[in-house]
Amino acid sequence: MTSSPSLSPDSRARAALVAALGAAKILENPGEPYDRDSSSYTAVPDLVVLAECVEDVQQVMRLANEHGFAVIPRGGGTGTSGGCVALGGGVVLSLERMNRIVSIHTENLVAVVEPGVITQTLRDAAAAKGLFYPPDPAGMDASTIGGNVATNAGGPACVKYGVTRDYVLGVEAVTPTGERIRAGVQTRKGVVGYDMAHLLCGSEGTLGVITGLTLKLIPLPAATVGLAAVFASMADAMRAVTAILTAGHLPSALEFLDHKCLQLAGDDLPFSVPGCTASLLIVELDGARDQITAEMEAVKGICVATGATHTMPGGTEEERERIWGVRRRTSTRIRAHAPITISEDIAVPIGRIAPFIELVPGFEEEFGLDIFCFGHAGDGNIHLIVTAPERSEKHRVDDGIRAIVQQVLDMGGTLSGEHGIGEAKKGLLPMELSPESIRLQRGIRRVFDPNGVLNPGKVF
Repeated sequence: MTSSPSLSPDSRARAALVAALGAAKILENPGEPYDRDSSSYTAVPDLVVLAECVEDVQQVMRLANEHGFAVIPRGGGTGTSGGCVALGGGVVLSLERMNRIVSIHTENLVAVVEPGVITQTLRDAAAAKGLFYPPDPAGMDASTIGGNVATNAGGPACVKYGVTRDYVLGVEAVTPTGERIRAGVQTRKGVVGYDMAHLLCGSEGTLGVITGLTLKLIPLPAATVGLAAVFASMADAMRAVTAILTAGHLPSALEFLDHKCLQLAGDDLPFSVPGCTASLLIVELDGARDQITAEMEAVKGICVATGATHTMPGGTEEERERIWGVRRRTSTRIRAHAPITISEDIAVPIGRIAPFIELVPGFEEEFGLDIFCFGHAGDGNIHLIVTAPERSEKHRVDDGIRAIVQQVLDMGGTLSGEHGIGEAKKGLLPMELSPESIRLQRGIRRVFDPNGVLNPGKVF
């Protein structure tokens, strides 16, 4: 494991932070949860600052430049790449107290929020006014909007509605040197200057600290219906995906679990799943109930015609919850299954999902691994959990992941569909990006952060 440069605050810097912010906003002996995210990385920060306003963030960044300590922004701590972990020491800057929904404009269909707002909280507040915020990353009951924007988070709804970036109209942020900037617009169109708002979106806390957001909302769909379909093989399930999409249907979710996932979580289904290669497809449609009920019957017919052996309707909330329960419990059961579990979120062209998964047993055999595949069939984003039976075999996991990533790139895919690079994947970055691309991106980062104090060592 590589580490960020050591940039811990000295006694003068600590005293300056207390004087500027007050002792109530500073944790002197931080432990959980500020020493980790949802990855395997852990590191105790020197201090945690609990910012409550933009001015607090500016004070921290200005003092960081004056005293030369690192600042690591943190949202809900649900990331899987170690992006908010202070691996080289420094100050974790938590935005959790900046959690106000400032306004929801029903006439303009926009929300103005602080970065610490929980994603599910925004969804619920928008729904109460008949509006919809579509991005739905995993763990959205704990992840924050600011963190979602910093990683350009995705989720099952991407197939129809797109990713977080598609709903970001405007961004307020504090630069690494402590300046407050506003980028973007409050309108649906705007092409004045470079697109700074979307540059900050997905920058993983390396170009600025997000302190406010203007987000696009859409009308709330009237109803949602679902379907779970079991296929004898992943190839059959992927043929169904292609048939559903080419028939003109646009699901609001289109998820899959491979046979290994079903072996761990399939007992939660209301029927037995025969065979050792069976795969599960989860389909949802949203819109006017009469329309989507009839459309789901057509989708069910496509699934049966392409080889579905069992189907389970999800027309009621209870039925849909039962279906999604299988999907949600998969990761937990995999992590309980093996001492080493590494999450990867590669993405391939939709038509290459089945061919890629057919290659997975070869990687398992070559490197002595156990690999579980699930994810977003509608956009080609495959979540792999790579496991090994002993912690001493971590090197084989790393070698296997590198070989898998190379195969993904050879298929025209990408090494990260939605989790970001952070610490976990920065060693793989040169496999996908050219030296010139990396040089230019490093240059952009230096323009924003000339003293290298904001999340140093991450991404590059």
